[in-house]
Amino acid sequence: MNPNAEFDIIVYGATGYTGRLVAEYLAQRYGVGGSVKWAMAGRSVAKLAQVRDEMHAPPDTPLVIADADDPASLEAMVSRTRAVITTVGPYQLYGDKLVEACVTAGVDCLDLCGEPNWMHEIIGKFDARARETGARIVHSCGFDSIPFELGVWFCEETAKAKLGHYVPRVKGRLRAVSGGPSGGTVASGAATLAAIQKNPALMGVMMNPFALTPGFEGPAQPPGASVEHDEDMGADVGPFVMAIINTKNVHRSNALMGHPWGTGFLYDEMAVLKPGEAPAFAMGGDNPPQPGEGPTKAEREAGFYDIAFIGIDDDGTRVRVSVKGDMDPGYGSTSKMLAEAAICLVKEAQDTPGGVWTPGAAMGRRLADRLQKNAGLTFAVES
Repeated sequence: MNPNAEFDIIVYGATGYTGRLVAEYLAQRYGVGGSVKWAMAGRSVAKLAQVRDEMHAPPDTPLVIADADDPASLEAMVSRTRAVITTVGPYQLYGDKLVEACVTAGVDCLDLCGEPNWMHEIIGKFDARARETGARIVHSCGFDSIPFELGVWFCEETAKAKLGHYVPRVKGRLRAVSGGPSGGTVASGAATLAAIQKNPALMGVMMNPFALTPGFEGPAQPPGASVEHDEDMGADVGPFVMAIINTKNVHRSNALMGHPWGTGFLYDEMAVLKPGEAPAFAMGGDNPPQPGEGPTKAEREAGFYDIAFIGIDDDGTRVRVSVKGDMDPGYGSTSKMLAEAAICLVKEAQDTPGGVWTPGAAMGRRLADRLQKNAGLTFAVES
């Protein structure tokens, strides 16, 4: 932590599509120089100024120059802030030097990573050092994986309140969604496939539900790989493309918290299918968005998502909760979640020690409450 820093948060990548949305959200909700002190960062001051003016941010919004290929500029940026939000991905191509700068300086770093191979690498390289310096590196602070990770946490807390204990099995079911993945998500997927082609051993990381819990291997998990009928949903369910990252983050959360849900915890994610429908939320269809591209403001605001979580006790008793978001998942909701996660980390979770974290394990109830209050998420008990 950098308590005397000039800024609470620097948004690195603010001229990109998603980074701009994060900056826009901060400007509209918190202004500049108020309760949250923040700045915009990127490679070009002219481009930063143009984006600032286009989104009608205050003219005194601070602008910071930083380049992923210039470690000195990253170190200079990191020295001025308590936390960096980075939307500069794919992270396996552009993320290492920033994480190293943050870990060295004891500064927090939050990202939107959905690249398990890179996260596995970062945990191995930097977790121990971050524990020493106090830096909190928090991956996956967007649609992957906050609604799912906090959804499981909320389901387990509901089970404990209703049944007196946590349950050994949770199912995540995407019931409805409007809005596709971001261009950055598609690019990250392509970078991951390229990395696997270069190093086939990475396929083992991708397929292992416990790839992000080094030193711990839990039981075989439900595969979620084919269409099946789900009695709890009263419908067929099929594979969900983001399960490969979300399930790993859920197991890492359980491990980081000391396995409150048990070392035998089972979790899977699938998408509810309408009759005759193919599995939902594919990777962008025939014309996926490119990095930097995305939907219009009206399209973002028309989007939504609805996820059910069913907790199942050993005797078959069930609890059901939901997490819903009020904008499209890949951009509108993600940008709000990322901004609020950073504010929560530096303002409300100072007691969380250094290390490589998941959002839920690092912030838990504080983050859920903040997202419900500010970011359009709804956590509800259904039964």
